[in-house]
Amino acid sequence: MALTRRRPASLLLLLIAATLLAGRPAAATGKTGNIVVFWGRNKDEGSLREACDTGTYTIAVISFLDVFGRGKYHLDLSGHDVSAVGADIKYCHSKKFLVFLSIGGFGGHYSLPTAQSAADVADYLWNAYMLGTREGVHRPFGDAYVDGIDFFLDGGGRPGPDPYDELARRLWDYNKPYRGRVPVQLTATSSCGDRRVGRALATGLFTRIFVRFFDYPQCAANWQQEWDRWTAEQPGAQIYFGLPASEKTVGYVHPLDLYYDIIPVVQKAANYGGIMVWDRYEDKRTGFSSFVINWA
Repeated sequence: MALTRRRPASLLLLLIAATLLAGRPAAATGKTGNIVVFWGRNKDEGSLREACDTGTYTIAVISFLDVFGRGKYHLDLSGHDVSAVGADIKYCHSKKFLVFLSIGGFGGHYSLPTAQSAADVADYLWNAYMLGTREGVHRPFGDAYVDGIDFFLDGGGRPGPDPYDELARRLWDYNKPYRGRVPVQLTATSSCGDRRVGRALATGLFTRIFVRFFDYPQCAANWQQEWDRWTAEQPGAQIYFGLPASEKTVGYVHPLDLYYDIIPVVQKAANYGGIMVWDRYEDKRTGFSSFVINWA
């Protein structure tokens, strides 16, 4: 069964449908209410605080740290005032939100040429964005900290497998001195047909995986088969079904199609995590998540 797209309904009809469907018994027993959104891709999306105030998201992923490796680092937030993000992270934490930093992205200016470079990047991430306190390391978000790191490895600057498994292990090692908390949580975002993050996932250290079912045509055509494969191959992680919020994006799924065709299937998986929405700017424009939250 391929991902489908019905004729767009009016906003009023969608609101009525969402209200009625929210009161119906779920098609499966796996409803989590979790919606992940990527923030930082468009200056006009509003602040991170505004995203956390919507009441529809449970996790925000700041994107991207798009340059790392070889001693160089760059944070691209599409023109947002970086100095204001730290206060927003603290606000989101006060609302019980998780906030992650995504590394990588679609560009080609990041790489891990050696195991030592993986160790260096882990050290930088811990001290610049998490609970590390090493002197001389600039903290873009001040004393605010993110809850973990998302691996978004769609680009990269060289062919061949980089030691992202070593980066994952190095980051996870920072959890060892802590009792009763996990200051470094690891997530991964991948196209359903991509395997660039596979080496890192093989460590078994990733607690959430956001699978994009809209980048590859074969994924949209065989989404159920791909979903079953991801959930079976990663039983220790929560798997999120990733969709675009924009009706202009290939792979867009109308909210009613999501409810009738996809939700009954994906929520049967024991490790169904929720829905991932790409991205905050388009979601703000279309209101996609305001419907999805009723049955995610």
